Amino acid sequence: MIDRRTLLVTGLAAVIVPSGAAPLRAQVSRITAYAFSFPALEGGDIRLADYTGRPMLIVNTASLCGFTPQYAGLQELWSEFRSRGFVVIGVPSNDFGGQEPGGAAEIGETAHHQYGVTFPIAAKAVVKGSNAHPFYKWAAEARPKDVPRWNFHKYLIGRDGYIAEVFPESVAPDDTRVKTAVGRALADS
Repeated sequence: MIDRRTLLVTGLAAVIVPSGAAPLRAQVSRITAYAFSFPALEGGDIRLADYTGRPMLIVNTASLCGFTPQYAGLQELWSEFRSRGFVVIGVPSNDFGGQEPGGAAEIGETAHHQYGVTFPIAAKAVVKGSNAHPFYKWAAEARPKDVPRWNFHKYLIGRDGYIAEVFPESVAPDDTRVKTAVGRALADS
C-alpha cells in the first residue's frame, strides 16, 4: 500500500524531472574552464574565455626540471594543431622541487629563447593545495585522482570547456596518446 507521503514525493519528482529527462542536478549549468584566466608572463591576462569552443592543453611547467625539454614537444604540438584551433597554455609553477625559482625574465629566457615557445605562457602560479590558482582548484574538484604530482602535468580541455583527458608528467607531448586525444578533441563538434 502506498502512503500519502510516497505518492506526493513520486508526483513531485515527475513534475521536476519529466520521464526520460536528465536529473535536475545534471541540468544545472556547471562552471567550465572558460571561466578562468591567468595573469600572462609578459603582462595582461590569458583569458580562457577568449578560447571558447577550442580545445586547450593546460600544462604546469618549470625551467629547472628534468621534464623541461617537454617545452619543445609542446611547441611542436602547438605548431601542428594550432591552425585547427588548438591552444597550448604553459603555467609556470614552483610547487614541485623548487624548480621554477626565477621571475618572469628567467622563465621567458627558458621558454622563449631556449625552447622557442610561441604559445601563451602565464605568470608563475600555485597549482596545488589550498592556495592553488582557481583553475587548478576547479580541475582538482573535477578530477581529484588526476591532480598535478609534478611539473609538466597536462589537462586537455575539450571544446565543451570540461576536462577531456589528463596526462601526467611522464607522458610527453609527442606521445601518441596525447596526439590522438588532441585530434579527437578537435574532431568533436
